[in-house]
Amino acid sequence: MNYETALDEALGKLHDEGRYRTFIDIERSRGNFPHAVWKKPDGSEQQITVWCGNDYLGMGQHPVVLNAMHEALEATGAGSGGTRNISGTTVYHKALEAELADLHGKEAALVFTSAYIANDATLSTLPKLFPGLIIYSDALNHASMIEGVRRNGGAKRIFRHNDVAHLRELLEADDPQAPKLIAFESIYSMDGDFGPIEAICDLADEFGALTYLDEVHAVGMYGPRGGGVAERDGLLDRVDIINGTLGKAYGVHGGYISASAKMCDAVRSYAPGFIFTTSLPPVVAAGAAASVRHLKTDQALRDLHQERAKVLKMRLKALGLPIIDHGSHIVPVMVGDPVHTKAISDMLLEDFGIYVQPINYPTVPRGTERLRFTPSPVHDPKMLDGLVQAMDGLWSHCALNRQELAG
Repeated sequence: MNYETALDEALGKLHDEGRYRTFIDIERSRGNFPHAVWKKPDGSEQQITVWCGNDYLGMGQHPVVLNAMHEALEATGAGSGGTRNISGTTVYHKALEAELADLHGKEAALVFTSAYIANDATLSTLPKLFPGLIIYSDALNHASMIEGVRRNGGAKRIFRHNDVAHLRELLEADDPQAPKLIAFESIYSMDGDFGPIEAICDLADEFGALTYLDEVHAVGMYGPRGGGVAERDGLLDRVDIINGTLGKAYGVHGGYISASAKMCDAVRSYAPGFIFTTSLPPVVAAGAAASVRHLKTDQALRDLHQERAKVLKMRLKALGLPIIDHGSHIVPVMVGDPVHTKAISDMLLEDFGIYVQPINYPTVPRGTERLRFTPSPVHDPKMLDGLVQAMDGLWSHCALNRQELAG
C-alpha cells in the first residue's frame, strides 16, 4: 500500500468538500481577555478578539484563579508526579473534589484530566459495575459520551433528540428487570438547546433507571451557585451522575463526575481512563478549585453573561441573520454551506480582527454549517458593535439569505 497516497486522498477529500480545518496560532493577553494576538504564518502579528472561546466567563484571567495557581506553583512545583493511585493524589485534588461534590449536592466527586475522558471512562466502565446494563443515549450527545457508550460492550439504545416519548417506547420494550441508565445533556452546544431534565428523571423513576447528565456547557453559568441547569431547576437530587468540565466556565482545565460516594469509588477503582492517567498538575487543581469556589457566589457575573448573549441574539435577529435561539448563552448563526462558512470566518479574522471558528461536518450535519458565537461578560458593547456591523456587511457581501422579522 502507498501510505502517502492514502493520506493525500484523505486530506484532499476534506479540502474538496470545503471542510478542511485550519488552526490559527493565538496568544491570549493576560488580563486583557477576550483580546489576543494572532501569530500569522508569515511571522507578522494582528490584534484580534476571540468570539468562539469556551472560557465563557473570563475566569481564565481572573485574579482569584491566577493567585491560587501562583501559590500552588511556588508551593509544589509543576506536575503531580504520578497517577492518582501512585503518588498523584494531593491535597489540591482532594480540595477540588470536595468543592465539586458540594457544588452539586453530592457525596463525592472524581476529577479526570478532561470532561471527554470523564464521559468516556465512566460510561465505558458502568457495564462492568452493573452487568447487563442498557444505556439509553440522546441522539445528539457529545462525541465523548457516544464513544463511552460504544466502547462499553453493553446494550445501547439511541433515542431521538430530546424526544421523551421515544425514550419511553425504548424503555417499555426492554426487560423491566434489566439495569438501565439514561445519558443526556443539559445544554447541547451546537444548537444551544436544553435537555428535558425533569421529564427524563420522571421516566428514570418509573422504569428504575439511573440518570447521567452532562452539564459541561452549564456548570458555573446556571443555577444560584453555578451548579448547572439541574441546580437552576431544583433537580440536583434527582440526577445520579453529573459530568462537568473545569475548562469552560471555570477557565482552567480538567473534567469530573459527581455522584454518590459508592459510585465514585467504584468508577475510581474500575475505570482505566482514571487509573492509568497521570493526574492533573496541582497548580491546575488549585486554580480550578478557586474558580469553582468563587463562582458559587458571583451571581453578577452570571447575570452579565446572560445579558451579553441576549443582546447579541437580539441584534443579529434584527438584521435578519438566521440564528438559533433556545434561550441559552450559545449563539449559532446558520450558514448552511462549508465554503461560505469558512469564507466568512476568514474575512472576519483578516479584515475585522474577529475570531470565530467555522463549525462544519462531522461536528454538525451537512447543510447546517454555522458560526457559533460565545459572548462573555468581558465582551463589551464596543466589541459587540464591531461584530454586528461586520456580520451585517459580510452577509450582504456573500449574498446570503436573511429572515423576515415576525410582526
